[in-house]
Amino acid sequence: MLAAFFLAALLPVFEDATAASGVAFRHEKSGTSRKYLIESVSGGVGMIDYDGDGLLDLYFVNGAELKDPMKAGQMPGKTQPKYWNRLYRNRGSFRFEDVTEVAGVRGHGYGMGVAVGDYDGDGRPDLYVTGAGANILYRNRGNGTFEDVTGKAGVTGGGWSTSAAWVDYDSDGRLDLIVARYVKWDFEPDIWCGSRQQGYRSYCHPDQFQPVTHLVYRNRGDGTFEDATKKSGWGEAAGKGLGIAIGDFDRDARIDVVIANDSFPQQLFHNQGGGVFREIGLEAGIAYDDDGHTFGGMGVDFADYDNDLWPDIFINALAMQRYALFRNLKGRFEYASSNTGVGRITKLRSGWGAKFVDYDNDGSRDLFVAQGHVMDNIQLTQPSLQYLEPPLLMRNVGGKFEDVSAVSGTVFGKKFGARGAAFGDLDNDGWVDVVMNCNDGAAVVLKNRGNGNHWLAVDTSGAIGAQVRVVTEDGAEQQAMVSSSGSYLSSGDARVYFGLGAARQAKLLEVRWPSGAVTKLENVAGDRIVRVSRRDFDSR
Repeated sequence: MLAAFFLAALLPVFEDATAASGVAFRHEKSGTSRKYLIESVSGGVGMIDYDGDGLLDLYFVNGAELKDPMKAGQMPGKTQPKYWNRLYRNRGSFRFEDVTEVAGVRGHGYGMGVAVGDYDGDGRPDLYVTGAGANILYRNRGNGTFEDVTGKAGVTGGGWSTSAAWVDYDSDGRLDLIVARYVKWDFEPDIWCGSRQQGYRSYCHPDQFQPVTHLVYRNRGDGTFEDATKKSGWGEAAGKGLGIAIGDFDRDARIDVVIANDSFPQQLFHNQGGGVFREIGLEAGIAYDDDGHTFGGMGVDFADYDNDLWPDIFINALAMQRYALFRNLKGRFEYASSNTGVGRITKLRSGWGAKFVDYDNDGSRDLFVAQGHVMDNIQLTQPSLQYLEPPLLMRNVGGKFEDVSAVSGTVFGKKFGARGAAFGDLDNDGWVDVVMNCNDGAAVVLKNRGNGNHWLAVDTSGAIGAQVRVVTEDGAEQQAMVSSSGSYLSSGDARVYFGLGAARQAKLLEVRWPSGAVTKLENVAGDRIVRVSRRDFDSR
């Protein structure tokens, strides 16, 4: 009892700041009696400083109106404002205002996810919004508005797109786009899944549908993209993708991509150089769990949780499957859920948005998972499970994980049908906050109240793919890649945050840029955001 009391006193608390924030977004799935699969998995949330004021704004992706029934090939429409995607401008002090109409980003069709990145190199972050049927590229004009340039850019997509990542995969200095796709699906044939008793019809298992190739768009540098799916090697490996994250798993200075697949082998696309990838999930050790089974991969992250400078992979799953933690052993992975506590903690849980995040700034990355079962009537067939679930916070203690949800805020006692989750510092106080988009429910904004630990944030102006390393006075090292992808259908803060614990400064801060150039800073004071640009320092 006393140990729990003292632990609670030392750890940060997440405050549910939704009501006071002004964020009034509510996701609308437009549920039907047909239990169309798209109803169950939307939607994402993105963090984007669209107006350049140094504060992260929020973009929520919404569903659209579904008829009961729908016809094959029919495109659902955002026929009412309640179906619009929504952009909230951060006014400071954790207050937000809805600027959707002025910005021109209400979207169209049934939305899924969002990816944030500056594809045209003008210093302003742009939005790529995925959905069922067609995607949208919104170019940031720099005057508070966006322009739909999807057709001109050639990135409409097709089929069922889910998560996306901006990444310069061919090292030409321009951000390319990789889009995960789910399954080959349409409103017809209208498959009946589950019992034919009243109320027992269920969303169909992905095994009912064929896998599909993901999409790769190469940035030509003139505002247009080339469909490079086939020549990049991605066309040879279909999947059932829901989540996407980037990292350099073998430390060869080329960016690799992991795809979280639903009830299908997990995929790791190894960057071979020259714009070509090879899918190696099986040989790398991440395709299956430790029993050789597939699982419902949804949310994913690609980061170093044990500070050995080799990025690890986390992929969550549905209840009764256990979340998968894959530890990187110098380029090969071992399934580490069982010996780290993750498997025991997550056996009865269903996860979506997730991230390795050092929420207490002690120098070790913890795990936050937004949760909720996919089946809204799961209790009818599995009474031990529940549709709505509280979020989960697992604290990293020496490479093992402990469930600290009970001492981390009242929100962990509330239940949600959470899907997308974005992670970032909304008030620039050094503590990573969380925003969740809940399927057919109200959004949740969580403020991290922090504790007495110190921190250092590195702002590279969105240089996705840059590797940032910090060394503290005691010689401890941490490393992270600049990325806005990961989680589920969502896009987070591209600034890199390091917990320093009791240390007040970093002995060394090193940024290895995608070009190979290196910036080194010594004796960097903590508790601040350091803006680092290659133009401001010598490259060696």
